[in-house]
Amino acid sequence: MKKVLVANRGEIACRIIRTCREKGLKTVAVFSEADQEMPFVRMADEAVCIGPPPVPKSYLNMEAILDAAFQTKADAIHPGYGFLSENAVFAEKVQANGLIWIGSDPSVISRMGDKVVARKTMKKAGIPVIPGSDGLSRPDDAVAVAGEMGYPVLVKASAGGGGIGMRVCLSEEELKKHFQSLKSRAKAYFGHDGLFIEKVISPARHIEVQIAADQHGNVVHLYERECSVQRRNQKVIEEGLSPSIHESTREKLRKAAVQAAKAAQFTGVGTVEFLVDASEQFYFLEMNTRLQVEHPVTEAITGVDFVDWQIRLAEGNCLPLKQEEISCRGHAMEFRIYAEDPKRFLPSPGKVTRLSFPEGEGVRVDTGIQEGNVVSPFYDPMIAKLIVSGCSRAEVLEKAGEALRKCKVEGIQTNLPLLKSVLESELFQQGNYDTKLIQNILK
Repeated sequence: MKKVLVANRGEIACRIIRTCREKGLKTVAVFSEADQEMPFVRMADEAVCIGPPPVPKSYLNMEAILDAAFQTKADAIHPGYGFLSENAVFAEKVQANGLIWIGSDPSVISRMGDKVVARKTMKKAGIPVIPGSDGLSRPDDAVAVAGEMGYPVLVKASAGGGGIGMRVCLSEEELKKHFQSLKSRAKAYFGHDGLFIEKVISPARHIEVQIAADQHGNVVHLYERECSVQRRNQKVIEEGLSPSIHESTREKLRKAAVQAAKAAQFTGVGTVEFLVDASEQFYFLEMNTRLQVEHPVTEAITGVDFVDWQIRLAEGNCLPLKQEEISCRGHAMEFRIYAEDPKRFLPSPGKVTRLSFPEGEGVRVDTGIQEGNVVSPFYDPMIAKLIVSGCSRAEVLEKAGEALRKCKVEGIQTNLPLLKSVLESELFQQGNYDTKLIQNILK
């Protein structure tokens, strides 16, 4: 591998380019017309415009991305997260054209990308899954399943992710009302309108385990992250390790994640996500076969560079470390800073007139914009990720409060007030919270 095309944008494109540069690899950025002034375009050794701002005409345009790879003589493609990162068709096209795909095998992406197939795979492997259905195509079938299961139920897109295409239904009337619109939304976002139903687990904690696997049968976990601070099923703050589950539960979760990776024949760097109920019974939620937004949390507590690992594994190398060689040091949290109206929770695109982030030991900021850039309405409104680490959770809590106060973003609205409110809340400070934390804070 000598030259990597980064098929993404923003902070994750910058993140990947930095590691490639450290490894002595050349990089190619692809960008839409709306992104031509963004930092990731200038960071790369080469840059190719792949189309107008709308995502289907640029960052989801497989042929334009492949053409850019041929034009620049790139020999590998890193998809980052989102966009085409879990698109098995694109992964197959990359490999069919003689390029290295920096990710899991297309067959694994396909199996784990279909949530119904993933559930079946895990059940067969003996891993607990949330009570639910197989794929459903008609409202009447959904009503019948929900009636047997009992309300509330969660309707989900079988090809979904990121909280998109999900809705809690409290009654048969609600299920009938929203079923067809959810199918349409799933089709629009994921190209597949399949839905299924899961029983609502409440109260619940959302905990995920970082995994990595090579092509030689070796699989390791790199501990867990607590991802229960969510709004509308989207993560806002993550921390590692989880602050209050019992040690026996941690060990079971980590063991189950490795077992899940083996059952899926997974290779690369990924994540297994679980829901954990009040009694600490856990259930498989999904497997992500790509880099997670929150991967810096685990990098902070293990010292591992996951992009480096992804590149090594894509080249066919063995895992750099054995399980017993992976240690956990201290604690870390990640705060996602969005261009967002803090009261109405709507995107707040516009020109950033001032941008200032904290610096110092144990403070990392991953961002994809600079002062003067425009946050586009076409893409995810994330401005930056603030990652704070220290020897203990108490130290991180104190350091995070100071770091958030030093974040200055002007010209647009942000969710910084929400992040500060969560950090200062008693439940978060105690580490004793679940997925309804923000909902309770905003009451």
